[in-house]
Amino acid sequence: MQVILHTGLHCTDEDRILKCLLRNSEAWRHDGVSVPGPSTYRQLLTDSINRIGAAQPAPDVREILLDAILTEDPAQIDRLVLSNDNFFCVPKLMFSGGRVYRKAEARLATFARIFAQDDVELFMGLRDPASFLPAAFAATPHTDFLDFLSGVEPMHLRWSDLIRRIRADVPQMPITVWCNEDTPLIWGQVIREMAGIEITRKITGAFDVFASIISREGMKRFRAFLKENPTINEMQKRRVMSAFLDKYALDEAIEEELDLPGWDAAYVDMLSELYEDDMYEISRIPGVTVIAP
Repeated sequence: MQVILHTGLHCTDEDRILKCLLRNSEAWRHDGVSVPGPSTYRQLLTDSINRIGAAQPAPDVREILLDAILTEDPAQIDRLVLSNDNFFCVPKLMFSGGRVYRKAEARLATFARIFAQDDVELFMGLRDPASFLPAAFAATPHTDFLDFLSGVEPMHLRWSDLIRRIRADVPQMPITVWCNEDTPLIWGQVIREMAGIEITRKITGAFDVFASIISREGMKRFRAFLKENPTINEMQKRRVMSAFLDKYALDEAIEEELDLPGWDAAYVDMLSELYEDDMYEISRIPGVTVIAP
């Protein structure tokens, strides 16, 4: 069985990926793809991983978990898709101990041991620290930004460090990542890659994120364009989407308020430049696939 685990990051898709997967799950059943509801596994997996820790799981743990998670016979499932942006930790603890998601690799290693007989893959959306940090801070009960950071320096935050830690501890686990900023253009590909279906296959909700940042008139014209040009490929489609965004994007949907002490325009720009460099470094890490427009 292939086991696909989507772990956020926090403040990226806000469960929209899971909702889109669930909307299409019935259509994928005959392909052996299962997308369980989150209530069947999120707390269950968290409790199991916390209990097992660094120990070797009992031989029957996998079967017990699958019986609880699946309504189908596990023998009929080829691909199990799970999503939980709190898999590493809850938002208020993401910098606990002065390290971003410090338990990430250990928790993934335990997950991999539970599903040792399966092919486990990790999916993560990444985000520019310039917008990620204010959004993550706002999602916590913290009232002091420095307390939230626990000593982490924003200018030193590199997602590539997290990816390398995971690759070092769980080298057999392929990782697929993408920039949250690119999501409107690559949403359909992200969903299809997670489900393991063809890039050309139609899915429900392929333009959900795109529709949320473009005017109603722009979306109407875009759908009309697709109807008139049904044979364009995915790359052509993304170029068209970019052109429509240039003309019809909703400013209030794509502009973000960044109000943190000491963060002027130059500081924000530098964080974004470092993020772009970091994404290039990530693209060079063996075992990592970057989905890009």
